[in-house]
Amino acid sequence: MMRQALLVCTLVLAALPAVGQSTPVGLWRSIDDKTGTAKAEIRIRAGADGVLSGVVERALVTSDQPNCDLCADDRKGKPKVGLEIIRGAKKAEDADVWEQGKILDPENGKNYTLRMTPLEGGSKLQIRGYVGPFYRTQVWTRVQ
Repeated sequence: MMRQALLVCTLVLAALPAVGQSTPVGLWRSIDDKTGTAKAEIRIRAGADGVLSGVVERALVTSDQPNCDLCADDRKGKPKVGLEIIRGAKKAEDADVWEQGKILDPENGKNYTLRMTPLEGGSKLQIRGYVGPFYRTQVWTRVQ
């Protein structure tokens, strides 16, 4: 009985770090805003200076174009899996919002100004990409 209680406590405590994280750092499942389909898993990491970057860790759907052939920068022709799609995001001073970075849509090769906002205690992440006054929003779900 005591071992069972200890096991339950250990499992609950192990799950706590994944719950309530109000930071984009972690592994996220991207959800297409048009179809609602999970498309990929993206790992977001913080650099030594606190600037965030994100890399496609795993594709969840098969693509006719496995490389970023439409990219116009140093990522042109590189495989989408392993591709850095988030660059330069910084935390705002007065809010749990990360901005000033860029996000790449590997399907069309376009870079967008980025704003990331953790939602629901960090279990979801609002990703908003801007071009001028126009924007597109996705809500990703935390994997870990």
